[in-house]
Amino acid sequence: MQVKNLMSENLITIDKDQSLTDGLKLLRKNNISRLPVVNTNSNNEKELVGIVSERDIARKLGSSKYGTMPPSRFHISSVMVKDVIAVNESMELVDVANLMLEKGIGSVPVESEDSMVGIVSKADFVTMCTTKAFEKILVKDYMNTDIKTIYSDERLVHARRILIDNKIGRLPVLDDDEIVGILTSKDIIRCLISFRKNVPEKHQQAQIKNITVNDIMSTNPKTISQDANILEVANILMETGYNGLPVLDDNNQLIGIITQTDLLKIFIES
Repeated sequence: MQVKNLMSENLITIDKDQSLTDGLKLLRKNNISRLPVVNTNSNNEKELVGIVSERDIARKLGSSKYGTMPPSRFHISSVMVKDVIAVNESMELVDVANLMLEKGIGSVPVESEDSMVGIVSKADFVTMCTTKAFEKILVKDYMNTDIKTIYSDERLVHARRILIDNKIGRLPVLDDDEIVGILTSKDIIRCLISFRKNVPEKHQQAQIKNITVNDIMSTNPKTISQDANILEVANILMETGYNGLPVLDDNNQLIGIITQTDLLKIFIES
């Protein structure tokens, strides 16, 4: 199957000169996690010049250098990844999946005759794991057991650093070694924007250290058993829009996490 048969043709893009505030509104309105960035050239044509993700925005908003500046002051061009990898619409899906894994990217724009015609993401590949064949593949055989976690009473600034350093989008939150929540890049963005609006600039540097994971995490996290199958995982991810699920053993203890990236690997092997 070629990538044109899976890609989303409903392209939501943003101009490089728009603000982070504009980008955040688009991400929220369309329930997506990344945006292709375009520039209008002298021929009044939109050309692809970058891509920006929630993780990129969380990194910028939380940095000490720009910590007190509102999102409206940043242009998308200051945050976007410039070296964009795009693929041709005729490229085979398995080759696209391998490319995404090799480069560690969550989506790729799709082009036809040098024009962007769509975008394909890890979430799109999740839909490929909803056939009966994936009922035979168990979570415990593909979950990632080398998971990063954080405790609910730890500081937000520490959680943000873990996400950035490990290039991940979510952290299971523990309390007395039991999972009590999930913290994502999206949670951090919402918190930082609200914080900047409500706390005077002169107090921000001191007060941001008082924000804990417990203050902003999502509670009652959706989890899955290690004995569940990949079809169940795919269905939950599609229904909820989540990027991953914590995995529990028979004693309800956290033992791993299964993500869209893991399903991408399974798709390649299947």
